[in-house]
Amino acid sequence: MTVSPDVWNIASVDDAARARAAVDRIATDAGAPTLERARFLTALTARLRRCLDQGGEWELLLHVRQSATGQAGRLDASLSQVGLSAPGGPLDDEPSLTCSLPRRPAQDGAGVATSLPEALLRADEDTAAVLNLLDEQESLVRLHREELHQTNQGVLALHADLEAAARAQRDLLEAERTARAEAERARRLLTFLGDASAAITSSLSHTAILRRLSDILVPDYAEHLDVWLFDEEGYGDRDDEHAPRVREHSAAAVAAARTGRPQHAAAHPGGLPGVDDLPPSALSPQRPLLAIPLVAQRLLGILTLTAPGPRFDEDTSVMLVELARRVGVALDHAHRYQQSRNTAEALQRAQLTELPTLPGLLLAARYLPATWGMNIGGDWYDAFLQPDGSLLAVIGDVTGHGLHAAVVMGQLRTALRAYAVENATPGEILTRLHRMLGHLQPDLYATALIARFRPGEPEVVWASAGHPPAVVRTADGTVRVLDAKPGVMLGIPLPYVYTDHRAELPAGSSLVLYTDGLVERREQGIDPGIGRLSHALAALNTPELEQDLDAAADALLKPLLHDSERDDDVCLLLCHTVAP
Repeated sequence: MTVSPDVWNIASVDDAARARAAVDRIATDAGAPTLERARFLTALTARLRRCLDQGGEWELLLHVRQSATGQAGRLDASLSQVGLSAPGGPLDDEPSLTCSLPRRPAQDGAGVATSLPEALLRADEDTAAVLNLLDEQESLVRLHREELHQTNQGVLALHADLEAAARAQRDLLEAERTARAEAERARRLLTFLGDASAAITSSLSHTAILRRLSDILVPDYAEHLDVWLFDEEGYGDRDDEHAPRVREHSAAAVAAARTGRPQHAAAHPGGLPGVDDLPPSALSPQRPLLAIPLVAQRLLGILTLTAPGPRFDEDTSVMLVELARRVGVALDHAHRYQQSRNTAEALQRAQLTELPTLPGLLLAARYLPATWGMNIGGDWYDAFLQPDGSLLAVIGDVTGHGLHAAVVMGQLRTALRAYAVENATPGEILTRLHRMLGHLQPDLYATALIARFRPGEPEVVWASAGHPPAVVRTADGTVRVLDAKPGVMLGIPLPYVYTDHRAELPAGSSLVLYTDGLVERREQGIDPGIGRLSHALAALNTPELEQDLDAAADALLKPLLHDSERDDDVCLLLCHTVAP
């Protein structure tokens, strides 16, 4: 609903002031909000000033527009110049001013009579109200500014905390990476130490140990290495041309030999744990040297390493010192093994027989020690004459190896010769040896085969105690194995009487006695080896056997032993009958 507009003529400042006062009264009576009323009146005053500045007479139209309920509405105010047929002034294009009225005013603008002093006082009241609002807003602004400042401080503190947490996280990640790298490096060093130790300690040859050591360390852990062994003549295979030799020893090596402590020679101290520092070596002025004692029961020598780079790493040096200790132990074991092996072989060979001569019989024998391991001692051959003129050919093998087996072998050899003095048959001799060994060495066993040759008799009498069967070649080249069932091994804890067997052996025939080391291979057993021996024997001819029996013995060994290392002794006794 629209109330008829009030019209105020404005021609002077007084008119404008009265009109403004009237509008103020209407807005105040209608309960217009103070701030909105002040904005409305300020805008109206500015337009009235422009009207007065332009001159002429103006009309102020006030429209009070009520809502349908008659409670709320608005007050519209517009200005137009009197006397113009069409709007064209600068104020005519401006929109009407509007102020919301919460309720209907008590009186319209025409009935408002407000004196200028009263209007001025009312304006001061409005100004005071606005100022109060402004103070409240300033208080709110200060409060919000303080809150914003505190928020900013909190954000800055949070940012600082986040930055500190990020730095701590970065530090933790870096420490974790460093720890992981160190753990991985330690794992690699331990793995290398374990693999290197296994490779070094798996050999009992000191030359192989030093060669493997060089292959393991150069070039990753050392540019070059020298090994100075104090007792080189104590090693049986030291003459190997591939063995590393030291022709001139560094001052660090000499100091390590004198003090028994690792020495580091470089232009700058290495600071290595447990290692003494020395000036740079004249033999290697540009690269550091690390001289490490090789120690077992005693000081064996010095291992001198030239650094692969500008310096030795601390962890690597600890690993190298430990590896040198294990190398020393391995060298000491190899030295002791070689001494025991040499002693056993010397004892074994000392007890082997010089072959006798018998009309109508040629003899050739071979003894070959095992090429690796302590499998030396226990295998033997023997040939000797009995008082009745017959010849006994013996081949035997004592279980076990080493010095003890060699000693027992000597006892059996001596006892066998003693029993043979009574012209006992091969079976009788083995029966007595069986009782003797079971009484003197109850935990040791042996195999043996005895063959008896009588001059002028075209046969051989033999008996076996669990030994591989003899092989016979007749003059026409036919080969057969004497595979009659052998007796039990000597020393088995049960009574046993050995039986004599006879085999035809006319002139031109050969009888081969051997130990299992010649024919037995772990992956094949003994039968294929006996077959190879039979083929090799068949390949020989009678003239070769009669002209050079030693060469024939070598010809038998070659095809059986050329293809593998021997882990057991080999004995061969070749007997060939000829016409007297």
